[in-house]
Amino acid sequence: MDSHAVTKTDYKSYTGAFTLLHLTHLQPVQVSHLSFTSTHGALPEGPHGSGKSPTAIVMLNMGGPSTVSETHDFLKNLFLDNDLIPLPFQSIIAPLIARRRTPKIEQQYTDIGGGSPILRYTQLQGERMAAILDELHPSTAPHKSYVAFRYAKPLTDATAQQLKADGVTRAVAFTQYPQYSCSTTGSSLNELYRKGKTGAFGDGVEWSVIDRWGTHPGFIEAVAQNIERALAKFPESTRADAVLLFSAHSLPMSVVNRGDPYVLEVSATVAAVMERLKHTNPYRLVWQSQVGPSAWMGMQTGEALKGLARLGRKQVVLVPIAFTSDHIETLYELDLEYAREAREHGMDVHRAESLNESPVFIRALADMASAHLKDITTGKSGPTSIQMALRCPGCTNATCGQQKTWFARGGR
Repeated sequence: MDSHAVTKTDYKSYTGAFTLLHLTHLQPVQVSHLSFTSTHGALPEGPHGSGKSPTAIVMLNMGGPSTVSETHDFLKNLFLDNDLIPLPFQSIIAPLIARRRTPKIEQQYTDIGGGSPILRYTQLQGERMAAILDELHPSTAPHKSYVAFRYAKPLTDATAQQLKADGVTRAVAFTQYPQYSCSTTGSSLNELYRKGKTGAFGDGVEWSVIDRWGTHPGFIEAVAQNIERALAKFPESTRADAVLLFSAHSLPMSVVNRGDPYVLEVSATVAAVMERLKHTNPYRLVWQSQVGPSAWMGMQTGEALKGLARLGRKQVVLVPIAFTSDHIETLYELDLEYAREAREHGMDVHRAESLNESPVFIRALADMASAHLKDITTGKSGPTSIQMALRCPGCTNATCGQQKTWFARGGR
């Protein structure tokens, strides 16, 4: 297989075997709270020269508290984000909501092992992606992955300091939300823009953006393989009757109704996965993690499970379709809360694994980054996608428009 022809990757048979170069560059993942923004280790010697400024692959996500004690700050940052949860008098109300919810959410993080594993998995995915990317696109090597979380450590400020210390002059903002929403990827890009325009990342950094990839064949294959493994847990005689319940993080209807593309893009992901599975099972797309009394996208995952039980459909595979690694929404909401409710209704429920250490998924990340860098290098595309340039028809957020213009100019 030609490793440089990223469109030819055979994801169905891909095993994730590393070449000698991969094994040479791969470093153990460190989860130290003192050094957690960079995951690819020191700048590699040898094939790419000594001390060459790395191409930064900045992996964007909401994050989660790595320890229970970080829960309050995580919640406060989350509820202060008007892009995610629009609230009246937000600067006053958000800290109050965070303080009130902290004990309950701390207990949930305790129940899943004492914190969120999202940092560990994002670091691991980024490190292995960067190692493969060095081979796929050597002209921009060495590549170094960084994590920039929106609400938990490492926050964008800390990541900016690391890029600046490393002398980065070329950076790719790589969202780890497969489907675009102004509330998720948009919020992270707004934060990068605010820091970037102040020079926090250093002078003269050239930026580009991978803003969505919900139908990428490698991503679809990785999800489909995990679904097939979950389906195999049911008796073969009844396996085809199992309902695939795709569950994505919900959005407030105020966001959906201004023209946010998230619901459409999640639906496109589900359609692509079902096409890959050859529509072997019935399925539905449902929504989880609603917060507060306002209207959110539905129906809610828990209510869907109750409804299926009432209809006599007692075999279900829960599929996290908008998350790339385990965190509280999978480990607590799906595995503990919804699974317990399902058992109470006499249901047999299995959850498709999250992508976590999937070699197929990690190869897909590397292929996406390689194709992106190649297209920019050859002039096939600009720093941002055509779709990213389009604001929601109901958008009134001036920062959103400024951010899109800034990234379209390469961060200038």
